[in-house]
Amino acid sequence: MSEVKKSAAGGGGGGGWTRFVTARPRLTLLVALVLTALAVLAGGGVADRMGSGGWEDPAAESTYATEALERQFPGSQPNVLLLVDAGAAGVDAPAVAAEARRLAERLDAEPGVDGVGSYWSTGSPALRSEDGRQAVIAARIAGEEKDAAAVLDRIAPTYRGDHGPVEVSLGGGLAVRHEMQTVIQEDLLRAELIALPLTLVLLVMVFGSAVAALLPLGVGIVAILGTNAVLRGITEFTDVSVFAQNLTTALGLGLAIDYALFVVRRYREELAAGADTYTAVRTTLRTAGRTVLFSALTVAVSLAAMLVFPQYFLRSFAYAGIAVVLLAATAALTLLPAALVLLGDRVNALDLRRLLRRGRAPRKDTSGAGWGRAAALVMRRAPVFAIVTTAGLVLLGLPFLGVRFGTADDRQLPVTASSRVVQDQLRDGFPGNPGGGITVLAEGTATPAQYADFRERISALDGVGRAEGPVTAGGGSAYFTVVPEGETVGAGAQRVVGELRAAEAPFATSVTGPAAVLVDSKDAIADRLPWAAGIIVLVTLLLVFLLTGSVVVPVQAVLLNALSLTAMFGAVVWVFQEGHLAGLLGFTSTGDIETTLPVLMFCVAFGLSMDYGVFLLSRIKEEYDATGDHEHSVRFGLRHTGGLITAAAVILAVVMVAIGTSRVTNTKMLGLGVALAVLMDAMVVRSLLVPSVMKLTGRLTWWAPGPLRRFHDRFGISENDAYNPAGTPDVIEVSEELREAASSRQ
Repeated sequence: MSEVKKSAAGGGGGGGWTRFVTARPRLTLLVALVLTALAVLAGGGVADRMGSGGWEDPAAESTYATEALERQFPGSQPNVLLLVDAGAAGVDAPAVAAEARRLAERLDAEPGVDGVGSYWSTGSPALRSEDGRQAVIAARIAGEEKDAAAVLDRIAPTYRGDHGPVEVSLGGGLAVRHEMQTVIQEDLLRAELIALPLTLVLLVMVFGSAVAALLPLGVGIVAILGTNAVLRGITEFTDVSVFAQNLTTALGLGLAIDYALFVVRRYREELAAGADTYTAVRTTLRTAGRTVLFSALTVAVSLAAMLVFPQYFLRSFAYAGIAVVLLAATAALTLLPAALVLLGDRVNALDLRRLLRRGRAPRKDTSGAGWGRAAALVMRRAPVFAIVTTAGLVLLGLPFLGVRFGTADDRQLPVTASSRVVQDQLRDGFPGNPGGGITVLAEGTATPAQYADFRERISALDGVGRAEGPVTAGGGSAYFTVVPEGETVGAGAQRVVGELRAAEAPFATSVTGPAAVLVDSKDAIADRLPWAAGIIVLVTLLLVFLLTGSVVVPVQAVLLNALSLTAMFGAVVWVFQEGHLAGLLGFTSTGDIETTLPVLMFCVAFGLSMDYGVFLLSRIKEEYDATGDHEHSVRFGLRHTGGLITAAAVILAVVMVAIGTSRVTNTKMLGLGVALAVLMDAMVVRSLLVPSVMKLTGRLTWWAPGPLRRFHDRFGISENDAYNPAGTPDVIEVSEELREAASSRQ
């Protein structure tokens, strides 16, 4: 500490932020420890307060109709189904019928349960299996999702299992969502147990030092725990999806490790160049620290774009993503420098790789030389690499042209999940999936003849299997149940929704049901998607311009980042929609992709791609400002960040693959898809496409019109604004050897 204090006092030039985070490093870390402990307490049980839905547009017609039907006709919207299996005796046997009626009466008397109906009370053929061995008791548990789940937990043990001549299983939308929430929590714990030790091993391989390897992991844990506390607070004001916890873990570890890797790597470079501890920290914060800040802002903006969508499923990922990104960056720029001040050169302690090198002759350090040679090769054949790489990425993305959008259902769960088993039996064995039809709410005074005429007209619509109703109530309201032909949420059912909404009636109508919810969700996403994309593109262009001062580089960054996502989207359709590798990966293909998933995956993967793009561009710009040599700067940037970006991408991919081991299909798709996008970005786009394109654009890469150049000179951020510790020569045309010598002093 004496060396640090002396350097702080006499080294001069330390910025205010540097002095703030390093003046009392022990106090900084102690405060962080206390805040982390409080976050653990505040974030405890956050998963229990989260929901497993959120795909609906709150302002949609289907949402209005669902809420109105729940108030006026609870039995029209069952979310709990008791599948009664009578075996060989059949559901019409007297003993079976008596027991079933007793169960229905008992269920109807349960607090919180409304609208109980059954095959035995209505005689509806839709509630009886085609073989006559099974029938359904349907009910609705009203209230908020968390309250309804609590009621289900209370009553489920009473009804599930053997009851005299029948065996009862529980299904329905509420049971599916509740079981999905439980499975996600279990899978997330398993993913963390897989990811943490593997991440530590990879960090040790990257750094060599066990001490240096533990620092990024610590930053990630702080970010995750802090985000859980933030989400716990948000649940007091709005709904939050349980799926958001997966993103918290993935980004908390991934981005925290990215930022910490960048900071620690630069700090160790400064130490190796002969700087003392304080000077190394100061230089690191002024260079790598600014890059981390820009990267965090870029990723946060990409994730914040999901706030424009009305579905709380997407908004939840924005809440979690923004929190975890900002916390990861804050920890990397506050706690990490404090730890480095205390460690000094002991950050290199416990070099575990030394054991592997024992007995071998020491080798000259050639770290990064391979990346420099690769960049030189790519730029010598720039047109070939640019064309071939672009064509390959476009080819990989072609399957996405055949994408079909659907909605999440019980088939997200593994085939052994109890609620999935019930839904499979209902889907395969019943003439119409109970609770899966389209409901038309009619509001306004009408005569029986008008109701009958409307039923006849909608029965005759193309794609309608049958129409039932009306079921009436006081106040001039009624509803009709329409069973579409084919899948309950297929293309045919969606067309029926449009026809029902266009049908003329002497009363006001509104349509709901799974197919109607899907139609409204697709419309909401289509309406908001241009806004989300516009926010991402415009803010990214602005941030990259402020970093580079060029109008060409930001455009390149946006286009190349978007191109890097093609493989992910193509693989999503080829694997999850078309079902290739379904057996190997352990999921059931439904023939479509959940509507919100591509939006989520785009925002996450684009943000992560920009993360790596900022790392590379900042180092290229730093060298270009120092030498003015464009091609050398590209080689220099790739040489000094290529290995770092690849290591960070591999580590993040490991975390995402661990998330992708989930038994829930959407989570599996998110984890594996983003892992592929990250690897393609780091190993193909950053290694091949970026240097080839920058070679083709040459010095034009750094062009900006005069007014924008002056704007950047005044408001822009450059790492070289405050970084030139070695007095880099003001020389542009120098030999490669002199360039490398100058570079080694950076």
